[in-house]
Parts: sequence; C-alpha cells; structure tokens
Amino acid sequence: MNKFSMYMVSYITLMMGEGIQIPKQKRLFSYKKMTLKKTWRLIKIMESRKIKKVIILMMLVVLMSALGVGCSSTKNANSEGAGKMDGGIRSLSLGLLPSIDAIPFIIAHEQGFDQKHGVNLDIQTFKSAKDRDAAFQAGRLQGISTDLVAIAIYNEAGMDVKISSTTFGEFDLLTGIDDIKEVKDLKGKSVILSKNTSTEYTVAMMLKQAGLSEQDITIKEVPQIPTRLELLKNNKADAAILPEPFVTMGRSAGLHVLSSTVEAGVNPFVLAFPQKVILSQEKEILAMYAAYDDAVSYLKSHEQSEYMDLIIKEVGFPESLKDEIKVPDYLLSNQVDVQEVESAFAWAREKGLLSKNITPEEVISDVRFKK
Repeated sequence: MNKFSMYMVSYITLMMGEGIQIPKQKRLFSYKKMTLKKTWRLIKIMESRKIKKVIILMMLVVLMSALGVGCSSTKNANSEGAGKMDGGIRSLSLGLLPSIDAIPFIIAHEQGFDQKHGVNLDIQTFKSAKDRDAAFQAGRLQGISTDLVAIAIYNEAGMDVKISSTTFGEFDLLTGIDDIKEVKDLKGKSVILSKNTSTEYTVAMMLKQAGLSEQDITIKEVPQIPTRLELLKNNKADAAILPEPFVTMGRSAGLHVLSSTVEAGVNPFVLAFPQKVILSQEKEILAMYAAYDDAVSYLKSHEQSEYMDLIIKEVGFPESLKDEIKVPDYLLSNQVDVQEVESAFAWAREKGLLSKNITPEEVISDVRFKK
C-alpha cells in the first residue's frame, strides 16, 4: 500500500471517531494528479456535511479497492513495457530517436506490416537519448534503437541488455570552414560532440583512420543536437558530428561533410532488448523483424514522394527540405558485426566506461539470427 492509500485509510477511519483534528498534509498531495485532489475535496465535503459513519465506511471500502487496482495496474504497466494486447495481438514497445534508422519501423507500423505478422509495434520517439534511456530504465519500453557504447554502459551497470540486430543509422562530421577539407585537417581544431557516447566514439574512429587521435583536437561537449548545429553555423566551433535531418539542414546552410559513419565503415547502431523480454516475447520480436523486412522492401519499391510526408511528420524532417532529403538504401535486418562490438567495447574500456570483461558473444542475442 502506497503513502496515499495509507493516509486515506487513516483519514477516513479517524473521521469516524470524535473530536480528532486531521492535519491537511498538503505536501503529501502536492505532487499527485488531479484525480487525487478531487478525491481529497470530496472527502472534505463529506466531512463538512457530517455524512453518517456507515456511508464513510462504504466509501473507505470503495476507495481501498480502487487504489488497490490502480497500484496493481501501474506495476503491470511498467513490467517489461506491458506487452499489451491490441485486438488479440500483443504489443511490442520500441523507443526510437528521430533519425533515419527509425524510418523502416515507422513504415512497418503505418503500412500494417506489423499487424500482418502478428504484432502491434508501439513506437515511441524521443528527442534525446537521455529521455529514451530514462523510459527504458523505468521499464516503459521493451526494446530500443541504441548504440554499442550504450550497450557497454548498460551491461556495466548490471542491466542484462542484448543486441538483437544492427540498424541503419548514420552520423556525419560537418564543418563550415573552407580550409578544412579532410578529417586530417582537424588537427588543433575544435569539434562539437557528446562525450562518452557513440558520437565521441565515431569521431575517435574517424580521427584514427586519418592518423590522428582525440588528443589532437579540442572537444566541445554539447549533448543537444539542435544546439550543435546552431553553434557550428555561427562559427562557434570548427566541426560537429550530427545525424539526419540535421546533416541535410547543415548542408542547406552551407556546411560540408568531411566524413560519415558510412564512409568510415563504422556502424555503432543497434536494436536491443533486455534478456527477460527476449525470453517472454520471442514471437513478437520475430514478427517485428518480418515487418521490418517488409518495410525495407516497400521503401525499395516505392517512390520517396509516396511516404515522405509521413516521414516528415514522424521523424521531424523540416518541410522546407522535403526535396533535398534522401532516404538511404536500407538493408534487410542483419546481425551486428562482432568486430564492431569489440572495437566499441575496447574504446569504452579506454574511457573508463567499461571495466567488466564482457565479450561480444555475451551481449549478442540469437533471437533473430540463430547460430
């Protein structure tokens, strides 16, 4: 029983006595929803009108039942993202960021490919990885589109999170300075990124390929992606690492690309689930991948103009850049490369983000791609 229900039981019980003054306990309710406030006002009215004790007792029974159901529902709703039934089909909740790797999942749901294969994709998009991770850790999501650095951090923290496949994401390294034509020209320059994340890892790999290291640049940490673009456009840094649609927006503003994860052969983007979800909802996960592959086939066989309005709405691409956005040539679902995991984990260890001796095999699930 939570604090609210305990207090209400005590309150109504004491009301049935005589000569007892009940404190208002304002602080207890200051954070509650309006429904609780309404319940409070109702009881105060009951007290002022001196309703008979038997009616108050009946109210106590009803209130306790309602609170009991409410607490139970809350617990179930947060358990493994709920796995709710929708028309007899179980849901699978996915936490995505507004980037290009979300597009096949959105198409899969909007075109009904998920229902066709026996799952309802409950797609939830987040403006930042921080918000997505908070929802994931609170149990409100079953799966997330994430990256290899985050996988290392999750498992370092004791969360048994497994990679089910790779996804098709992309980061680009942009600059607005004409004299900076290649990544090697960034020596002694400033680069905007988010520390201890896949953006820093990506920049580190690009620098390594150019014969440089992170010590050769000045890192300016800016977690917020829109802010990174604005700072770069206003010459507050020499370069920045960005995802779409901010790459297209940057190009439109006169910035140019030095490298990308595609050009550098770096792919830290993955889809992941807690092991307990994989065990309990393997059927739904397999249905999700069948729907994903249908969506990829749809994207390959249809003109971009047929679905671009949906993408602009769901992913957040600017309407003004509708004709400039190019949807990538997606691949069918495929498993992450073991060497990619090893590389990201090695970097995470260098950064002090991973101390456990975790191998790629321990974090890669075979739920979709059987060994």
